[in-house]
Amino acid sequence: MTQTEQKELMLAACKVRIGIIEGTHAAKAGHPGGSLSAADLFTYLYWKELRVDPKNPQWEDRDRFVLSKGHTAPGLYAALAHQGFFPVEDLLTLRHIGSYLQGHPNMNSVPGVDMSTGSLGQGISAAAGMALAAKLQKKDCRVYTLLGDGEIQEGQVWEAFMFAHHYKLDNLCAVIDNNGLQIDGPVAQVMNPYPIPEKLRAFGWEVQEIDGHDFAQMETAFAAARETKGRPFAILMNTTKGKGVSYMEDNADWHGKAPNDQEFEIAMTELKARLAEVEAM
Repeated sequence: MTQTEQKELMLAACKVRIGIIEGTHAAKAGHPGGSLSAADLFTYLYWKELRVDPKNPQWEDRDRFVLSKGHTAPGLYAALAHQGFFPVEDLLTLRHIGSYLQGHPNMNSVPGVDMSTGSLGQGISAAAGMALAAKLQKKDCRVYTLLGDGEIQEGQVWEAFMFAHHYKLDNLCAVIDNNGLQIDGPVAQVMNPYPIPEKLRAFGWEVQEIDGHDFAQMETAFAAARETKGRPFAILMNTTKGKGVSYMEDNADWHGKAPNDQEFEIAMTELKARLAEVEAM
């Protein structure tokens, strides 16, 4: 990855994080913590990895992305908006009555959304079905899905993992956002899913573990995913919940609440300072 590409991704990630904070603040609701931890992943997907066309969101041969942890829609919406799927200013309508940007993604109303999600555990099943359909139709599109580390406590997730290996879905890439926290506290205390890589390998998946805030590591992992044949690929990305906003970082309280006016100003000051710092690099 060139320095120019790295800087472009870093700038985009700053804008995605700003969009998350602006949207949840305007809504007075939402899920900023997990959206911020996955902001770099959303950025990498929509700026570099996914084969999609903002001018033609329903392009038949596009890659598909399923946000299995659907409550982090603010992050997905910010990435889609900044890539031109819909106006950036619409992020301020998040969760408002009459807005197409509701708290969980709706494939029938939001350009660029491939699957309606929100019931945790179901997104990976939908993604596996899409990947199998692509195989049966002999299409070369790839399917990506993002799960939360708390989400994989759901039994349906492991049924889908087993399904994906059984059908040799090497066109499926599952990313797990391992930020260590869920709404009730530390994931390891609520229902411990660790060690995740060993369990996925036991289910027949190829696995790579990365720093989920390092674009170079993402590039290596996604390249490996594309090159892997005969089995599905999982990326376990270790992240910080609330990444980019000091008082939200590694704090489960920010799983599902919006910043008030004072907290909003602090967050925006920090994120804009980071944006300026990256621009000056």
